[in-house]
Amino acid sequence: MDERDLIKQAQQGNHQALSDILQKHYVFLKSYLLKITVNPYIAEDLTQETLIKAIEKITLYDGRSSFSSWLITIGSRLYIDSLRKQNTEKRWTERQKAISKMKWAADHQNRDWPEFLEILLTLTEEYRIPLILKHYYGYTYREIADILHVREGTVKSRVHHASQQLRKEWLDDEKPSS
Repeated sequence: MDERDLIKQAQQGNHQALSDILQKHYVFLKSYLLKITVNPYIAEDLTQETLIKAIEKITLYDGRSSFSSWLITIGSRLYIDSLRKQNTEKRWTERQKAISKMKWAADHQNRDWPEFLEILLTLTEEYRIPLILKHYYGYTYREIADILHVREGTVKSRVHHASQQLRKEWLDDEKPSS
């Protein structure tokens, strides 16, 4: 039975045909993922995730590319998504370490850790940086736009949004808890 027939049968719910087509491409897929990850453990995990995704989405395979290309596309996207997730987690961890370090320094220099700074840290950098440049350092919107390489209107919008968010957080903290 040729590959197109196996795929068609798999799409119609034939579990054996699905198993056969995935087994046929397993080594190829794993080899590809090993080359891009350079890590046998990650490659094995990604191979399994790719096969699971292929099983779930087999009916969406349209035959415009070869089946192996379709599997590589799924595997590549899963790998890129995992890298993005790792980068996001790494940035979050680094930020938490920096906050802890600042708090520790404040404690050991007998300074209070201002509640406002706690609230300021709830803003993302996208909003916190323009707000600090505007209200702490006194830069104009035009100067901030030049520093951050964004439009002046974007800076105004971010400062406004950040200010509103800070007011909301501050007022929420001021309310007595029940």
